[in-house]
Amino acid sequence: MSTREIVQRYFEELARKGDWRSFLAEDLEFTSFTSPVKHVTGKAAYLETTRRFFSMIESLAVRDLIIEGTKACALTRYQLRSPAGSFHSDVAELFTVADDEIRSLAIYFDTAPFPK
Repeated sequence: MSTREIVQRYFEELARKGDWRSFLAEDLEFTSFTSPVKHVTGKAAYLETTRRFFSMIESLAVRDLIIEGTKACALTRYQLRSPAGSFHSDVAELFTVADDEIRSLAIYFDTAPFPK
């Protein structure tokens, strides 16, 4: 599959709460560029680190998807639900794809909308 197909299918599965995890490489490199910057290695560590976020997703929209070779940048909007209520978060997500898997993922987002 192409980089575009992998990333699009990942988001389709995530939106329908399907098998999005299957697109992640076992040795995934993940970086969250919020303050403080967080870096984790490995699919299991990524899933543990992001478990709370993924449990809050009500819906998502891919607003733009830019592909260049094995790299992709997705501008996304997540509708999230926490115990404090519903809110949205706009995220820039940078992917590297190889061997039909997402090998690395870096995200940039504003933490202000998240309940404290």
